[in-house]
Amino acid sequence: MRIVDLRCAVIGKNPIVRVVSDQGLSGYGEVEQYKPYLKPYVLQFREALIGEDPTLVERVMLKIRQRGAFKPYGAAISAIEMALWDLAGKAAGLPVHRLLGGKIRDRVRVYNGALRKPVASQTPEAYAAEVRRMAALPEGFTIVKQAISFHSPMKREVGGYYYGEPSPSPFHGALDRGPMTERGLRLTIDCVAAMKQALGDRVGLALDCGPGWMLSDAIRFARAVEPFNLMWIEDTLTGDYVPFVNADVYRELTRSTTTPIHTGEQIYLRQNFKDLIETKAVRVVGPDPCDVGGIAELKWIAEYADLHGVMMAPHGTGNGLLGLAALVQVCATLPHNFIAFEYPVGDPAWWYDIVDGLPDPIVRDGHILVGDRPGMGVEIDPERAARYLTPEDAGFFA
Repeated sequence: MRIVDLRCAVIGKNPIVRVVSDQGLSGYGEVEQYKPYLKPYVLQFREALIGEDPTLVERVMLKIRQRGAFKPYGAAISAIEMALWDLAGKAAGLPVHRLLGGKIRDRVRVYNGALRKPVASQTPEAYAAEVRRMAALPEGFTIVKQAISFHSPMKREVGGYYYGEPSPSPFHGALDRGPMTERGLRLTIDCVAAMKQALGDRVGLALDCGPGWMLSDAIRFARAVEPFNLMWIEDTLTGDYVPFVNADVYRELTRSTTTPIHTGEQIYLRQNFKDLIETKAVRVVGPDPCDVGGIAELKWIAEYADLHGVMMAPHGTGNGLLGLAALVQVCATLPHNFIAFEYPVGDPAWWYDIVDGLPDPIVRDGHILVGDRPGMGVEIDPERAARYLTPEDAGFFA
C-alpha cells in the first residue's frame, strides 16, 4: 500500500485531513477547532508523504515530526498521524486500539469538556449553579471541570481581581498575568467552596485555572483548597498557547501542596514532557492528541508517566468527532494512571449527521464504550458531508 495524496478541507470549524492510498482506502484526522489557518501547514507535507506505506506509521512520522511545535503548530502533524492510524487500522481490518497493543478497558471515562457553559456571574452562587447543571446532564459525568480565575472572565470582570493590566493581544489564549489581590484570591476560594458544596462527594471537581498565576499565589490557592479534595487544578503557571513548560517552577508548586497539579495541553512531543515527569513536577499530565503529535505520542507519554507515579487526564475540548474517536481508541489502551479525558462534541451540530459509527448515546454513566470497527471506528459520509464543503474544497472526497 502506498500514499497517493494528502488532502485537507475545512468542514465547519475544523480542518479535516485525508490520507489517500492506492488501494481505495483513506484515513481521516481532525485538527483542533478554530484553526482553518493551518490548512496550508498540513498541505506542505504532501510531497513528503506520497509514495510512503501508510501502515508504517512511525516510519512516515519520522519524515515530518520535527516540523511541528507547541500549540497550535503541532496540530497539523498530529492530524496527519491520526489519519495514518485510521488508514492502517482499515487496511488491517482492525480497530486502532488493537494496533496500539489492545484495549485494557471496555469503556473510557470522560468529563464534561465542551459541554461547559459560561457562568451567569462571577459569584459563588453562579459557579455552584453551573456545576449543578453539568452534574445533572444526561451523560452522567462522574467528573466535571470548571474554568475559573485566569481561565475565565473573572480576571477582567471582577474589579481589583489582580495587580495587573489585561493583555492587548487579540488572540485566544492571551496571557493576562499578575499577582492576585486578597479580594481576588478570596473570591476564587469561595467559588470553589460553593462548587464542592453543590457537588458533594459523588462528582469529582477539577479546575481549569489559567495560565496567569504567580507561584506564590498558586501555592496559597492550592493549599487553601486542599480540604475540597479536588481532582486537579490545571494550567496555573503555564498552559494554553504558552510555548514553554517551566517544569522547575511547577515542581515548587507541586511540592507545596496535596492538591494535584495538572498541565500539558499545549505541549508538543514526549521530549517536552520529560522534565515534568522525571522531576515529578506535576501530579497529572494532560496532553492533547491533536497538539502533542498524535495518539502514539500520547500513549508513550502515559506509559512513561505511569512509571514515575504521574497520572494522565488528556485534553480534548475542541477536537471534534474524529478527535473524539481517536481519544477513545488510545485511552482504551492506557495504563491504570488514566483518569478521564475531556469530552469534545460535534460543532456545528450537523457534524452528528455526517459521521457514522458513534455509539448512541455517546456517553452513558460518564463513560464511552470502546467499539471494534476498523480504524478509528467512525466514518465521514462523503455524500452528506459534501454540502458543507466550500467550492475551494469541492474535490476533497473525490
